[in-house]
Amino acid sequence: MSFWERDTSSDLVDHTVGGVLAERAVTHSAVTALIGTRHGDGAELRLTYAELYEEALKVATALRQLAEPGEFVALWAPNNVEWPIIQFGAALAGVVLVALNPVLRRGELDYALGHSGARVLIHADSSRDYDMAEVASSIAGDRSDLIVISLSERARWRADEVAADTLSNVPHDPLAPVMLQYTSGTTGKPKGVLLCHRSLVNVAKLTMEYVGIESGSVAVNPLPMFHTAACVVATLGPVWVGGTVVLIEQFAPAPVIETARRESADLLFYVPAVLGAILESVRGEEGNAPHVTTMFGGAAPVPSAMIESAERVFGSAVLNVFGQTELSPVLSATRRTDSRRDQLTTVGHPLAQVDCKVIDPVTGDVLPIGEVGEICARGYLQFLEYWKDPDATARALDRDGFVRTGDLGSMDSRGYLTLAGRLKDLIIRGGENISPLEIESALLAVDSVLDATVIGLADARLGEVVAVVVRVRGEAAADLREQLERHARAVLSPYKVPSRWFLAEELPLTPTGKIRKFRVVEGIRNDEFHELL
Repeated sequence: MSFWERDTSSDLVDHTVGGVLAERAVTHSAVTALIGTRHGDGAELRLTYAELYEEALKVATALRQLAEPGEFVALWAPNNVEWPIIQFGAALAGVVLVALNPVLRRGELDYALGHSGARVLIHADSSRDYDMAEVASSIAGDRSDLIVISLSERARWRADEVAADTLSNVPHDPLAPVMLQYTSGTTGKPKGVLLCHRSLVNVAKLTMEYVGIESGSVAVNPLPMFHTAACVVATLGPVWVGGTVVLIEQFAPAPVIETARRESADLLFYVPAVLGAILESVRGEEGNAPHVTTMFGGAAPVPSAMIESAERVFGSAVLNVFGQTELSPVLSATRRTDSRRDQLTTVGHPLAQVDCKVIDPVTGDVLPIGEVGEICARGYLQFLEYWKDPDATARALDRDGFVRTGDLGSMDSRGYLTLAGRLKDLIIRGGENISPLEIESALLAVDSVLDATVIGLADARLGEVVAVVVRVRGEAAADLREQLERHARAVLSPYKVPSRWFLAEELPLTPTGKIRKFRVVEGIRNDEFHELL
């Protein structure tokens, strides 16, 4: 049956987020911990572990004057160097950090602040061309109970000295809440996912151990810090191994490549949208790309062609990770030692200390090996609750306490997982279940296709028909549909071949690069995409 019982060969630790940094400040005091750009003047800042811990304690001292332990402090900023400093400072102060997307518009920000009940909002003044200070000022005028502080007001969020009671009152409970994350909302309004110290620290630890990241690795992180992929895996992960976090303020391919070259990066974190953009930027100049030992990422299915291209261009081991925010956020990963087939077609094996199964999404019964169903996980990594939503929390768990991921996939006899798409994305055409992911993967193998998203459209006769929206490299060929349809018919069963084809200049994405399929459907209804006839 498709049930993997947890591997207990790797130990869990009962550290807090702040406790990990405190330990590294002793064991790796002179090692460079963090490199990033400062808010305001854009100056580069390099901090050793001893310096980062000192800075975090000064932030904790200031935060303890603004909020009580257990209260919520929101951080609304791009990837400035202050982000991880405040992350660690909040953990040392015993407050819960609310991680907010810097592109949130006023109504979205107001919702998150109201829903979380944040006591404090710390914000950047701007991100790209977005005037965040103006929005924050407007929010402050409407919320008299909210303390609003700009990162420019350094003296308000960072004390000059570490208070004695800051050190004596550092939290030690690994099960205490430490972060509130808002889901990407690919299907609607985001939910607040409450996470504890123990889940974040152990995901960082066990992920680095499982995929074989070496001690002292230099890691480049271009992913947005408000997401767990960045603030957990790409921040706590390198800290766990005593490495260096190199934070990219705003993603663009050229600065990432140059930073990797300048810092002799061992590790680059990615999501498919980021990796695809990097590969596209070096197209035709592959020989000038820097060597990066490991590329590690996920958040959306990674096409095998993209993995092979990155390996060829950067000489990297390209590792694929699977999980979600509710799992802090990693369930499984591939490794260098995996077979070629496993590296290209699976999302790897569950991490240690996690039970994993594949169930019939209707009956909840565990399915036989190889059958496609809903992937579920249970263990230290699962979220505490959806904040202020007990009904949604209950729905997210099955009768045995497993988190229902909503992802479709299968498990082999070794426990390796292969994705088949999202449960909500499943297309039922004339009674046949169709996985969009299989069709998307087939189309992404075509060299001219940059992106492809497959959705079901209502049909009076068949219930649903298969439709696809593609984004292509350069100018679209006059016979683009004919080319793509011919390829699809060669590799897919006839009932899976799309019957409607659309061309888009851009696709609606979440901040982590996932395509918002509900917006794609709306776009088709509103004639936002060009239909290929």
